[in-house]
Order: sequence, then structure tokens, then C-alpha cells
Amino acid sequence: MKPPLPVPGRHREDPPVPGAPGEPAFIASLRALAAHPAARGLDDDAAVLEIGGEAVVLTHDMLVEGTHFLPGADMADVAWKLVATNISDLAAKGAEPLGVLLGHMLGPDDDRFVEGLEEVLEHYGVPLLGGDTVSGGPPRSFGLTAIGRATHCPVPSRGGAKPGDAIYVTGPLGAAMTGYEALRDGAEGDSTAYRRPMARLPEGLLLAPHVNAMMDISDGLLLDAARMARASGATLAIEAGLVPLAAPANRLHDALRWGDDYELLFTAPPGLALPVPAAWRIGRVEPSGAAPILLDGTALSEADGLGYQHG
Repeated sequence: MKPPLPVPGRHREDPPVPGAPGEPAFIASLRALAAHPAARGLDDDAAVLEIGGEAVVLTHDMLVEGTHFLPGADMADVAWKLVATNISDLAAKGAEPLGVLLGHMLGPDDDRFVEGLEEVLEHYGVPLLGGDTVSGGPPRSFGLTAIGRATHCPVPSRGGAKPGDAIYVTGPLGAAMTGYEALRDGAEGDSTAYRRPMARLPEGLLLAPHVNAMMDISDGLLLDAARMARASGATLAIEAGLVPLAAPANRLHDALRWGDDYELLFTAPPGLALPVPAAWRIGRVEPSGAAPILLDGTALSEADGLGYQHG
């Protein structure tokens, strides 16, 4: 089942390639190769490599034209989004950014890409350490590896949610969805959340010592919550009416399945005084049941179209 909406930037409706394994199956096939403890079984946002008493956090994300950003997008925005999405993964580990490596496909408006890259690197205080450039496309694609230093050990994972924990998000969902739609339709509306997402790095650094599980919301709240539930061997019971929205109320169920929000999803013991300016409690962790998600008491799994998956 497809998500009910095109996910922000991931708006192509191409049918799956016959015989293609799809994202979940492909990742499953890689797990045998990712036997090093740093890989965390490929069940997390990032790798965590212990070196000389320090925990180094490594993550890599890609953006593809026509899938993660609209053709004709301002390349300065593409550069910003490329860095911010990777810094978001570091935030979910409570990691301080140390540097990034860029994989860049040459093309029109490379000068604008460099301008946007300078802006976002300055914003997060992170240096460019190197990378590679190639020719190709269209469509163009870009990759970035972000390197960070964990500020707290054990480093938070998706897999630590415990029955009885409260479930939280760090901010409203849906602004990227409505921003994408405004761009796509040439309509009025603020598209900043879609074009230039903000990684919740300060919140991640503050929360790392206190949470049991944490990840960023990139592919939709429900799908990412299902990933957390499966990694934790638990069920996440979410109350839709408690989820904060940056979209019209009648778009609630769409916003739950959209990605690109880059808020943090985390669990913590109930009653814990949280060290962040704002967090919304949206549910409770339950013992593992028949499905990873309970939405207002209804059992849901990935087959119900919880969010965006490649393939």
C-alpha cells in the first residue's frame, strides 16, 4: 500500500522495478555484511564506533533530484537540506558534529550550491573535511557523510524503549508537508520547513543522558515509530489527538505519515523532568504485541502505509 500522499520531495509515482527487493529487503540482505558492533545491526540512525575511549558517530544520507527535492530547486536549498538531514542523525545520538564529507554531482548552479553549503556549515559550526565530485545526471544526486563525537555514553539508540515509558516529540509535524505542496503547486505558503529543515541538535545533546530511545522523524512519525518499536521489542501506543501539528487539523492523518519533519522522537520514564524547552507527550510504550503501533487503539504495521519507503 502506498502512503496516502507523496512524501515531501519524494513525490515520484514510478512503479517498482520488477524483481527489485525494495528498501527493507535490501537492508536485510546487508545485515550479514554489517557484523561489526559499530553498525548496530543496521537498525539505527547512525554507526557508533568506539575509539580510544571516545564514541565516534558516523552517518550518511543522500538526496536525489525528483525524489528528495523538486527539479529546478534552488541549489542553495539542496545544500542546506543535505547537511541538515545528516546533522539530524547526529542529533538523535546526542553527538557533537566534527565534520562532513561531501559527494557532489556537478551541474547547473554549482555556485548556488556552494553558497548554501557555506551557510549551513556556518549555522551548525561544522567544517567541510573533503569528499568527491563526479559528473552525471539528470537526475542529480548528492551524498554527505557526517562525523560526530558522542557527548554521552551509552549513545542513545532506537532500541531502548521500555514498557511504561512516555513517548515524546520535540515539535509540531506537518510543516514540511504543506511547504512541499505549496512549492509543487506554485501556491502561497511558507515552504521553509521543507526546503531548509532544522536539525534538533541542541535538543539531542540535552536529551541524550535522559532518554531510553531516540531517533529523528525523517520518513513519517508512524513509520519511524514502528522502526523504534521493532528495534526495542515493544509496541508504541500513540494518541493522534496529542500529536502537535503545524498543519490544518483535518490533515492530521496525512501529517502522521509524512516525512521530512526532522523532529526528535524519543521515550523516557514518565514523570521525568525533561531538559528541553518544549516536548509533547504523544503516547506510551507497551509490551510487544501483534503490531508495532497502536494508533488510538488500532493496531498498525508497515503494510498499512505508515510512511515513505524506497522501492
